[in-house]
Amino acid sequence: MAVRPVLRMGDARLWQQARAVERFATAELEALIVDMEDTMRDLDGAGLAAPQIGVDLRVVIFGIDANPRYPDAEQVPRTVLINPVLTPLSTEVEDGWEGCLSVPGLRGCVPRWKHLRYSGFDASGQSIERSVCDFHARVVQHECDHLDGILYPMRIKDFRRFGFVDLLFPEGPAPAAE
Repeated sequence: MAVRPVLRMGDARLWQQARAVERFATAELEALIVDMEDTMRDLDGAGLAAPQIGVDLRVVIFGIDANPRYPDAEQVPRTVLINPVLTPLSTEVEDGWEGCLSVPGLRGCVPRWKHLRYSGFDASGQSIERSVCDFHARVVQHECDHLDGILYPMRIKDFRRFGFVDLLFPEGPAPAAE
């Protein structure tokens, strides 16, 4: 349908808590998801949350096959996740590099749960529940943070590990990030 502009850090709409989706399998919801997929694909993203394109609904999409921005990343199945709930499956936290379409050109090292279960619904209202770990878990947490007005720099513990990609990784490609 359409590639939409992605809001950048500093836009007040990114700090708001998104509203729950109440009606599934609607033309409006389907159009939103298509626009999100078009936008994510156009920007070579691993995920996108509706608030990033100015829509205050609890909708995220994510997935990665082969992607030039993430040459070493594990595959994550293409998923539409609506009204998500995240539950950590252990207390283990792992630091990892992240980037964001709303924070272009920057990367930061962010602590995230290593193992978690996520649940929610697909576009037709069918229940989804998965237990995941590692990069898949990181992607889901990153995207779901957007639904609560949280951008990854807000989770960084050591700002010596946050900066512009070309300065942090002058030797070549940056590690996988959202």
